[in-house]
Amino acid sequence: MDTPIADVSDTAYWIAWHRALESERADALFRDPYAARLAGERGKSISEAMPTSTVVAWTVVLRTRIIDDFIAFALEQGIDTILNLGAGLDARPYRMTLPGALRWIEADYAHIIGYKENCLREEQPHCRLERVKIDLADTMARRELLQQVDRQARGTLILTEGVIPYLTNEAVASLAEDLRGMSRTRYWIMDYFSEMAQQYRQRQRINQAMQNAPFRFKPGDWFGFFTHHGWKLKDVRYFLDEAQRLGRPMPLPRRLKVMIALTRPFTPKSRLQAMRRFAGYSLLEPSTRH
Repeated sequence: MDTPIADVSDTAYWIAWHRALESERADALFRDPYAARLAGERGKSISEAMPTSTVVAWTVVLRTRIIDDFIAFALEQGIDTILNLGAGLDARPYRMTLPGALRWIEADYAHIIGYKENCLREEQPHCRLERVKIDLADTMARRELLQQVDRQARGTLILTEGVIPYLTNEAVASLAEDLRGMSRTRYWIMDYFSEMAQQYRQRQRINQAMQNAPFRFKPGDWFGFFTHHGWKLKDVRYFLDEAQRLGRPMPLPRRLKVMIALTRPFTPKSRLQAMRRFAGYSLLEPSTRH
């Protein structure tokens, strides 16, 4: 089967395209004037080829807004460093209102960093932006980066947007341990997928379309996994809750909306609760230290 995504790096163009589309809306939940430039035709073509791009677009918009809110909270708590691991084509240092003294470090593959630097070479970030070309799967190089950041920070926020699901359980455990070992790490922003969401994804065509960039992280109990590795939940924002709060309902076919409305009174409360907590984004903080 021909797939629009050659490897995990291609997802960065896809996601940037959805941020660009949101930015064109009159009721946009955020504005990213750099997203279209970063996504390019590659992002558009991937989006048009993906079978579930409409729903993905909805989650991208919500996750972007949630992460923006988490970052604002962390800044209020006094963090002075943001380490964005697997930064992709994120343009927050340019589009968000940030303290000029904030140190923002983007780490990703060399070709992604090079492409991004070229696209934004004429732009000025709102903070002290640094970029690091690194394969985060290189454990020694990653640990060296984390140690360097930790020595120079007073309070660090780790951001892994759309990164964790593509890693194996073993790789996530190693990363979680490394991040926990940073003495000045205050918070960690990451994805959240319930066990129901993980099982649902296995049944959908998106797995075939993304066979070159599959989801590998299958912990079962998502938060329990990170609790075991020294992290505790500070906050979680579920997509359906945020969609209701922000007036951005999930884009479902009319017939499916009608069916859901008709069956809702007969659906067990436990099932409705699980559906509401299907997926979202989470803010963790260290619970223990070495």
